[in-house]
Amino acid sequence: MSTASTPVSNWRRFTRNRPAVASAAVLGALVLLTLAWPWLAPYRPEALGDAQFAPPGGAHWFGTDFLGRDQLTRMFYGARVSLAVGAAGAAVSLVLGVLCGAVAGYVGGRVDGILMRFVDILYSLPSVVFAIVLIGTFEPMLKAWLVKNFSESVVPLARPLLLFTSLGAVSWLTMARIVRGQVLSLRHRLFVEASRTAGATHVGILRKHILPNIAGIVIAYLTLTIPTVILYESFLSYLGLGIQPPHASLGTLIAEGAGQINPIRVYWWMLVFPGGLLALLLLALNFLGDGLRDALEPRGGAK
Repeated sequence: MSTASTPVSNWRRFTRNRPAVASAAVLGALVLLTLAWPWLAPYRPEALGDAQFAPPGGAHWFGTDFLGRDQLTRMFYGARVSLAVGAAGAAVSLVLGVLCGAVAGYVGGRVDGILMRFVDILYSLPSVVFAIVLIGTFEPMLKAWLVKNFSESVVPLARPLLLFTSLGAVSWLTMARIVRGQVLSLRHRLFVEASRTAGATHVGILRKHILPNIAGIVIAYLTLTIPTVILYESFLSYLGLGIQPPHASLGTLIAEGAGQINPIRVYWWMLVFPGGLLALLLLALNFLGDGLRDALEPRGGAK
């Protein structure tokens, strides 16, 4: 026998998942710190200092980098960029995935077959390689367009814009399949048939009946998409294809730390602290997404 899925029962199921609740608290604290850090930080992220490669201590809790910049300040600024890239990429994934999955599942037939074969083709391509190709192909054209229509001062926006778009373009496929499966299970329910008999349009049925019923699952899997996008961004930044200096993301900070490893001296704080923050962020998002999925899925309360 299954328990009716209501906001109260969903909330109770979520609060019984202690890792998810703890992850939500950790993630909330990290987001607040990244937003408030410009007013809390004693140093500017680009401020150079005389203490290059200073180990963690009283003046610099997480040490400094090869230019004497405070590592703790740069980490929180980098976490802000990584979270922004993850949120923007997930938003693109949300729009493309829900649109494609809802149309395929509701219309069915040949439309469903064409859209899902397109998804299968994209699934067969390595995601990171596909993102690299998109960035390498369109970045020169986007820069030329920005210079022609605006000015050279906005050219640095080309890479972040392409990063948001390319990461969203490779992360919507799972969302599309999930939405399609949910819509297939709902499109012949009695309340949908009753609405169709009453003369409701297809768009009205999708908007009023189907999409609200899959909103919980979409939110849960959207939470799981954000860490995937952040991980892609970190890897691309590590390769030098992501956020460009003087700006930083957690991926660029990890790349800088890895570049300072040598047989003579290992400046461990430049690698351990950014890597630890990235791991904590990804774990919190994954545990939160798992908790939301278990709480919001229709079978979450099955006994």
